[in-house]
Amino acid sequence: MEKKRHKAGQDPAKRDQILDGAMRVFMERGFDAASMNDICRAAGVSKGTVYVYFAGKEDLFEALIEQERDRLFLGIEAILEAEGPTAEKLARYGRRIAEIICSDQVIRAQRIIIATTERMPELGARFYDSGAERAHGAVRRFLEREVTAGRMRVPDVALAAHQFAELCTAGLWRKRLFGKARTVPRPAEIDACVDGAVAMFLNSYGFSAAKAAS
Repeated sequence: MEKKRHKAGQDPAKRDQILDGAMRVFMERGFDAASMNDICRAAGVSKGTVYVYFAGKEDLFEALIEQERDRLFLGIEAILEAEGPTAEKLARYGRRIAEIICSDQVIRAQRIIIATTERMPELGARFYDSGAERAHGAVRRFLEREVTAGRMRVPDVALAAHQFAELCTAGLWRKRLFGKARTVPRPAEIDACVDGAVAMFLNSYGFSAAKAAS
């Protein structure tokens, strides 16, 4: 059964104020250690005001994730919908995905989710659906268009979409997630990873170098 969301208050500025305070607390303390009192102090509002806008800590956290997801993914799907060579569009999209996934903010959010998923698996599932599944959906739709146009041969577009995302962050994302790499990848590192990903991806699905550039 789909979770029923709390009816929000009517002042967008007040809602944003609460979310800004909540973000600082969640990013600093994680989900479990964060308390509603901490969030109220950080946001400069009363607990009663928070409950006008959000049903509780979980609802507040999900709203925060949704807000940040929409901000991070703003305009990214348009990369795959624009005119231009297939290889170029995949490379631009792959670079942006790698930048997002390896960013400090997303890595911190992923660590918080992982820490709570054992106890609250539905929270992890919703986080996945709102982020990773959205990105994969954009690539699936792109591949379907390419297959229909005869520019690619992809037997399983859903699998291929996942493969592309993994290739674009190979050697980068896991190092960030587990703290092996403490800083975001340099642009040259992302370029090298994504360029290799696009070449492997197109080669695997029957794309010649000449065709990929057209």
